[in-house]
Amino acid sequence: MSTPILALDGVFAGYAQSTVLFDLSLEVEAGECVGLLGRNGVGKTTTIRAVIGLTPARAGRIKWKATDITALPAHQIARSGIGLVPEDRRVFADLTVFENLDVGARPAPDGHVAWTMERIFDLFPQLAKLRDRKGGFLSGGEQQMLTIGRTLMGNPQLLLLDEPSEGLAPIIVENLHMQIMRLKQEGLTILIAEQNLEFVLDLSDRVYILEKGRSVFHGSPAQVRGDRTLRDRYLSL
Repeated sequence: MSTPILALDGVFAGYAQSTVLFDLSLEVEAGECVGLLGRNGVGKTTTIRAVIGLTPARAGRIKWKATDITALPAHQIARSGIGLVPEDRRVFADLTVFENLDVGARPAPDGHVAWTMERIFDLFPQLAKLRDRKGGFLSGGEQQMLTIGRTLMGNPQLLLLDEPSEGLAPIIVENLHMQIMRLKQEGLTILIAEQNLEFVLDLSDRVYILEKGRSVFHGSPAQVRGDRTLRDRYLSL
């Protein structure tokens, strides 16, 4: 394996007096889609938040493109090329679809093809029809598309997706899956935390399973599909 573009080494993180992540290590290579699996409350969202700096690591190291970003504030980490699509979406309710996308726009790094409004509307044709509708009047699926589109307008080199399919109708989840697959095929590096097992397994090159804030499995989607005992122990409700 080549040098990972993102590496967590022995990370501990949590909230107030509670520790959620314990000695967590994982790696993501450029162009990969890596999945974080596990039941609710095992630390998937905390891992995503630790990477972007919203829940700073208490111990251990987080490296992005071989640079230690462990102690950096979230806005500096975002400017370094990491984009977050949060679990709760957080669109600007009083801004139109066009304005939501425009507010997230940042220049692309040298040598990278920039995400433009036209490319976002090509990826999410439904948003093009809603460009003048305010974010607060969109459905849950439309808001999720808008949140992903707004994050892409920042031209990230790593996309963090936190529970992207949560609360969406099956047909919307299927559509979202195809759009994320397209991003993967275009070479975007993705770290996705998700409880929908098949959604993650179908998209990911490798997966980590978390249990009580620790990594208990690292391997291929095929290994997870082929190990009923593993799924029953760590992934069944």
